[in-house]
Amino acid sequence: MKPLIELTSVRKVYDLEGGQKLEALKNVSLTVYEGETLGLLGVNGAGKTTLSAILATLHPLTSGQILFEGKSIYEDLIGYRTVVGYCPQRPNVSPYLTLRQSLSFAGEFYGLDRNETAARMDKLIKNFELSRYADHTIKSLSGGYRQRFMIARTLMHKPRLIILDEPTVALDAPVRRYLWEVIRELKRNGVTIILTTHYLEEAEQLADRVCLLNKGEIVLVDSPENLKKKFSATDLESVFLTLLEEVAHE
Repeated sequence: MKPLIELTSVRKVYDLEGGQKLEALKNVSLTVYEGETLGLLGVNGAGKTTLSAILATLHPLTSGQILFEGKSIYEDLIGYRTVVGYCPQRPNVSPYLTLRQSLSFAGEFYGLDRNETAARMDKLIKNFELSRYADHTIKSLSGGYRQRFMIARTLMHKPRLIILDEPTVALDAPVRRYLWEVIRELKRNGVTIILTTHYLEEAEQLADRVCLLNKGEIVLVDSPENLKKKFSATDLESVFLTLLEEVAHE
């Protein structure tokens, strides 16, 4: 498989009040391959969201290197951002714009002309079954439809790399399964996906490989199937709990 994103010795240190510092990521080195779905796993505070935010260029790294197709993302930050789609944990769209207006803004923001924007918007509204809500604001949507819309907005500019940060958290099982199919379809279309999730079943179902983070460090990177065989487990949750117990005793 061809490397798409390569991280080398990535560190992130936050400055806290009183001169304190928090090292959220510690020398993280990781390769994400073109067309794969990589699951980021770990307990709260493990560094998953920090890593996602850095890859989405929302936060600068403290040290290290991130390459996209062999070139530093910071050599052409604008160009890199045009191929990345980021879906955060919480909606970050204007509560005063309708879904149609938000999608239109996103399309033009990424440089699509008006005809492209309109065509792409209509297709996404149809595919995500948002037609009845297209002229409503996000405030009027249920949690499931909010997530449908957030993913639709993430896809407006046809990104090659999509970062999904807890896309199905607190959603009912049927809605979660619907979004799973959306993610599978993106993968079938060759999109590379980084999926942060607390749901081990979700990672097992969707991820080609999983990366387990603990206190800002990578514990391991492997496929769910390999991990189940290695730990003689029937599911990824059992592997996860065993690994966390091992790390706690180191």
